[in-house]
Amino acid sequence: MILALYCPDIAQNTGTCLRTGACLGVPVHIIEPAGFPVSAPAFRRAGMDYLDAVDWRRHASFAAFEAWRAAEGRRLVLFTTRGATPLPAFRFAPGDVLLFGRESAGVPEEVHAAATARVKIPLRPGMRSLNVAVSAAMALGEALRQTDGFPGDPAP
Repeated sequence: MILALYCPDIAQNTGTCLRTGACLGVPVHIIEPAGFPVSAPAFRRAGMDYLDAVDWRRHASFAAFEAWRAAEGRRLVLFTTRGATPLPAFRFAPGDVLLFGRESAGVPEEVHAAATARVKIPLRPGMRSLNVAVSAAMALGEALRQTDGFPGDPAP
């Protein structure tokens, strides 16, 4: 399982996603350009001392990310408010890449078109969206639950 962020706008949200990746043993990929300098100091406040424990990688562009993904043979699961499949109904596979768009604008059409699946997190009527770090944690938790991918001791 991999958590990927498309051109993130807010360093604190990215830091929180990096911390989540560190705690759950999930690599985090950042697709640039970002709305801030992509470096450990930019993430320090939200990521705290967990940044040294996360496996994270930068991709210079979506094209570079797609070349990596194609070489790895991984499915791209895009989380979007325009998703066709609600999170509880989607079936994850261990090699999936869970992709989240930028806080200000989501992802462009070319990214929608490249996705293997488009998943949405169901919300109450009238609510637009969750914070990207919250969405990523919810989706990653469900994906790890389904694939028995949580670290540590198995559940009793």
